[in-house]
Amino acid sequence: MELSLDRLTKQYRNKIAVDRVSLKLGEGVHGLLGANGAGKTTLMRMICGVLKPDSGTVTFDGIDVSTELYRSKLGYLPQDFGYYPDFSGMDFLMYMAALKGLIKTQAKRRANELLELVSLQGDAHKKIKTYSGGMKQRLGIAQMLLNDPKLLILDEPTAGLDPKERVRFRNIIAEIAKDSIVILSTHIVSDVEHIADNILMMKDGKMIYQGRWQEQLGDLEEFYLKQFEEE
Repeated sequence: MELSLDRLTKQYRNKIAVDRVSLKLGEGVHGLLGANGAGKTTLMRMICGVLKPDSGTVTFDGIDVSTELYRSKLGYLPQDFGYYPDFSGMDFLMYMAALKGLIKTQAKRRANELLELVSLQGDAHKKIKTYSGGMKQRLGIAQMLLNDPKLLILDEPTAGLDPKERVRFRNIIAEIAKDSIVILSTHIVSDVEHIADNILMMKDGKMIYQGRWQEQLGDLEEFYLKQFEEE
């Protein structure tokens, strides 16, 4: 299982948002760190096929990002995923399952499994507008997993969550990453330092670091602050 990015580039007018990024990523959690404006969201959107690169390619096990087969293997949780406030959690998952082509009996079974995974089984029939921020994000994880994707993209998933919900979220991600590729984009070092198998860092559209941080001397938070806070 491999996600391959080859010289991926995107420019907006005079700003190069992503500058010839090349990566080969395997199973596990890949924590993508960078300050706001570093190019993380643009990179995530190109990996998801939402945004077309100016040049370069994205493939998953050799399958191009533009194909239906690629999309069938993809799960995406953007910064603000759309939901219907008057739907219950179960209604929302059944609706999303229908959009993803799951038959009703399969969808119901999968929705129940995922509500249990994200600890929302007791709130499945409550309206989403009554959910806390953390509950909504957990529901977002559940909808992302409906089609059993092997490539999971999460863009700033813990924004606005309290510390307890952030820990719960990280534990769920660590569990589902055992047999998939997870890219978790964030500017919060603690979100990835304990669960990421691989650390990626972006600055000004370029990948400035890739590797297992445990192999390095020094503190990840200090290195991050030096790169991104002294500007």
